[in-house]
Amino acid sequence: MNSDPRAWNLELRTHLLGLALLLCTFGVGCATALHPEPPAVFEDYRVGAPDALIVTVLPDPIIQESVVVRPDGKITIQLIGDVDADGRTPSQIAAEIEERISRYKRGARATVAVTSADSSTVTILGEVKRPGTFPLRKNTRLAEALGTAGGPTTFASLGSIQVVRGMNGRSGQADVIPVDLGEIRDGNLSTNIQIYADDIIYVPPTVLAQVGYAFQAVLFPLSPLLGIANSFVGSALVP
Repeated sequence: MNSDPRAWNLELRTHLLGLALLLCTFGVGCATALHPEPPAVFEDYRVGAPDALIVTVLPDPIIQESVVVRPDGKITIQLIGDVDADGRTPSQIAAEIEERISRYKRGARATVAVTSADSSTVTILGEVKRPGTFPLRKNTRLAEALGTAGGPTTFASLGSIQVVRGMNGRSGQADVIPVDLGEIRDGNLSTNIQIYADDIIYVPPTVLAQVGYAFQAVLFPLSPLLGIANSFVGSALVP
């Protein structure tokens, strides 16, 4: 054993520092393992307006149509006319086309390919810098979706975010999923959920911000009208 007290103290501090780093590493690893992102569940893609499709019908003579789903949810295919597309998978659309066109084309085999999935969107409202509706071009988690809207504002209540999702067949109501962005920022990813088409993300204001907005509405009730008037006058003055 080294008899020099200074050397002994240095060695002890080195060992303690190594132990502290080991504990920190283990602690971070455990925290990450205990709070992972929830798994994403993917379903077959369902077509909607204004998705673009390519419909191919074999055998020869080959029929190939490039169509866009109309606002009424239909597409038009030669020989058979309108086909319902909204809310259906490509294989379901192809099955109906096959069945109906078989009267005119023996041994018909139809395929439907999605070339532009423009109907897959998420709507982000509330205290974000750029609220609006955004396309879902790839697998997207909640934090990433908020990033497309510029992120939360200073007045956002990070612990009270809600994701409104579809209609629950059993309850007949939309599911509301609570999300805590503050926890996500701290490394707890358990609420960093997968975002699906037609989800609505609402970021509410803090209580203080709500009070401020209420005072603004009472003290300056005409400010929205004045803003509209100023815009109208400005546009009228521009030659």
